[in-house]
Amino acid sequence: MMSSKFYKSIEFFLIFIVTPVSFTLNYPIWIKLCIGLLGFGYVIYVLLKVEHNKFKIATNLDWKQFFKHTILKLLVIMVVTTLYMWLMDSDNLFIVFLNKPLMWLVLLFIYSLLSVYPQELIYRTFFFQRYQKLVSNDKLFIFINAILFSLGHLFFRNALVVVLTFIGGLLFAATFNKTRSTLLVSIEHAIYGCWLFTVGMGSMLGFPN
Repeated sequence: MMSSKFYKSIEFFLIFIVTPVSFTLNYPIWIKLCIGLLGFGYVIYVLLKVEHNKFKIATNLDWKQFFKHTILKLLVIMVVTTLYMWLMDSDNLFIVFLNKPLMWLVLLFIYSLLSVYPQELIYRTFFFQRYQKLVSNDKLFIFINAILFSLGHLFFRNALVVVLTFIGGLLFAATFNKTRSTLLVSIEHAIYGCWLFTVGMGSMLGFPN
């Protein structure tokens, strides 16, 4: 039953459309947290019991190629975001990194562990394993994934966040489609996200300056 197209369609609609859109509405935060935790618990259950994931690190990962591509993309991101901050919000350029280095390190750790990895389990591992066979065109599937990843950040109510997460969604979906590694795509996600906090964009993502 849980592998039928009808069941997956309902599952897809509830997890990737209804839930993130509902988070933009004004209702108690504890209810949102409960919904989020229940949803994440469901994702883990399906990955373990239905998709039979073992959560083991693959032995054939091409680390050299991965870091080569990731660093090249990071350099572009660094130039673009630094210029943006310098032109549009110079007061916050590297503000946490320069003024509160300890808090900066703590934020990077919390973000990478408690935000990045769960997001990648949901939006890449779960999403690809559950729905990729339903879409024959890989480019279209990656585009859909990026749109939904962006939708998942609507609760920030910030147009720039929506744009950035769409671009990030394209990059992360392409990486996962190529490597099939939650670990690699989580590392890539963490690297880019940590840079955004470093350059001074953390406040728009809900982190203090």
